[in-house]
Amino acid sequence: MAINSIGLDSSVYGDYTTGADVVEDKTSLSNDDFMTLLLVELQNQDPTDPTDTESILTQTSQLASLESSDNTNAALEDLSASLAASSDFGAISAIGKTADLGSNAISYTEGEDATFDLYFPSDVASGNVEILDSNGNIIQTISADAGDAGVYTYTWDGKDSAGNEVDEGIYYVTASYTDAAGEDLTTRLGTYPIESIKFDNGSTYAKVASGYVALEDISEIY
Repeated sequence: MAINSIGLDSSVYGDYTTGADVVEDKTSLSNDDFMTLLLVELQNQDPTDPTDTESILTQTSQLASLESSDNTNAALEDLSASLAASSDFGAISAIGKTADLGSNAISYTEGEDATFDLYFPSDVASGNVEILDSNGNIIQTISADAGDAGVYTYTWDGKDSAGNEVDEGIYYVTASYTDAAGEDLTTRLGTYPIESIKFDNGSTYAKVASGYVALEDISEIY
């Protein structure tokens, strides 16, 4: 537990500072500073040798340029914040749509079960989940759960249809099923409805299946 300077938990009460702890930044000059310097210069000039008018105009021009630069920076910051908010609202509009992660691959490690989520866009009357090798051959089938449309979790023990354990590596998941109306349909791993959007430390995440995926890792939203 981190303790602040007055002995309290800083995760709860934050860092404690006093007025003496705050040091004003004087590494740069503001337009107010330039105005103060200009007035002091005019007040203390030699009456017999006053500041040249051209010099005063030059300094005044520099002051105006500084103020214009400050205003431009403030406007750009407001624009940046507005664009960020617009981007956030754009991400929120993706809720309810389907996210395609761009791959239906799973990684199998010897001796470990492979667990994955599969989305069925329509009600399932019957069907099979298919595990394929890199050549597209079906090496194992798992009975698809009959039920309403939605996301279902399956576990593959890493064995082929003959009961032999397969080699470690990348495999692919698809499903062929029949809906309640008797229509034959297919689906695959990697496509899920977007349930919610989360913003965390400047990054945007979409809630799909049983976890969150960074928005930039989604290849398509439709």
